[in-house]
Amino acid sequence: MRGFADNTVLERTSRAGSLVAGAVLDLFLPPRCIGCQARVSLPGNLCGVCWREMPFIAAPVCVRYGTPFTHDIGEGGLSARALTDPPLFERLRAVATYQGIARDLVLALKFNRRRDLAEPMGRWMVHAGRELISPDTVVMPVPLHRLRLLQRRFNQSADLARVIAREASIDWDPMLLRRARRTRQQVGLDSSERQKNVRGAFELRQGWSNTLHGRPVLLVDDVLTTGSTVTACTKVLKAAGATSVDVLTFAIAVGDEVHD
Repeated sequence: MRGFADNTVLERTSRAGSLVAGAVLDLFLPPRCIGCQARVSLPGNLCGVCWREMPFIAAPVCVRYGTPFTHDIGEGGLSARALTDPPLFERLRAVATYQGIARDLVLALKFNRRRDLAEPMGRWMVHAGRELISPDTVVMPVPLHRLRLLQRRFNQSADLARVIAREASIDWDPMLLRRARRTRQQVGLDSSERQKNVRGAFELRQGWSNTLHGRPVLLVDDVLTTGSTVTACTKVLKAAGATSVDVLTFAIAVGDEVHD
C-alpha cells in the first residue's frame, strides 16, 4: 500500500507541476490565433474574427470533387467538371477553398516552415474527410522528390498525414509512394503543363507493392489545384492493387484560384 500511495502522490505532483508549467508558459507566451496572431484561449486555434472569415466548405458539395454548390441539387449531386471530366480517384474532400486565411495557412506551413500548423490543419482535415475513412484505410502523403525534401527539410503533406492517421487511429505509410523524377514547381503552370510535368513522376518502392493489395488508400496533400498530381499518384496506387483511392486536402482551388 505504501508503494501505491507513493505512486499516487508522484502522479499528482507531476500533474500539478505540468499545470503550473503550462500556466507560466501561457503567462509569458500566451496562445495566439494561427491566422492573425491575436490572443486566444487555447493554442492552435483561430480567433472569432478569423473563424468567421475562414472559407470553410460546407454541404452541399459535389460527391466526386468535393467542390461546394451554391444551392442544394439533391443527393449524389455532381458538378459540371465531374460530369465532363470524372476523376480517376473516387472522392475528394477539403476543409476550405484556397483563398484568404486558408491560403495563408497553406503557404505558411509549406514555405515559412510553420510545422506547428499541421496539428490544427490535420484535425480539421479529419473532420472534413470523415466519410473517406474506414478502419482498414491506409493514409499516404503526396511525396516530395528527395532533393526537394533535402532543400525544404520536411514534407508538409507527410506532416498532415501523420496527424490524420493519429487522430483517426488508422495506418499511414510515408515511404511507400515515392517521387522518382524531380519535377518543376506546379505553381504558374496551366492544366496541360501540370499533367505533362508529373507524368511518370511517381512510383512505388520496389518490393512494397503487396502492402496496398486489397486496401483503400487516403491520399493526402495540402492543396489541390487542377488535380494533376493526385491523379498521377492515383494511377500508381491503383495499379498496385489499392481497392480505391480517395483524396483529402486542406484546401481546394476553385475558379480564379486554380492557377495560383
